[in-house]
Amino acid sequence: MEEKEFISTAELAKILGISRVAVHKKIKKGEIKAAKVGRNYVIAKKDLGGVLQETIGESEKREVAASVKKTVEEYGETLRLLGKE
Repeated sequence: MEEKEFISTAELAKILGISRVAVHKKIKKGEIKAAKVGRNYVIAKKDLGGVLQETIGESEKREVAASVKKTVEEYGETLRLLGKE
């Protein structure tokens, strides 16, 4: 199956968990790079890196918090010593 090079505003809205109108506003503000095709916009998948990195879901936030807690518990003293250098 062939991988699509572009996605629609509706698909991006679903990925980001926001409305299609919000995606259009971000396009108009220049926060999302998009090309107009007819009456619609399309977004190149190669341009999504920054957009997707800005959005982090609750499960990812919990995962990051747990990782930070574990790191501090295991390497807290080492981190404190490195911070003094």
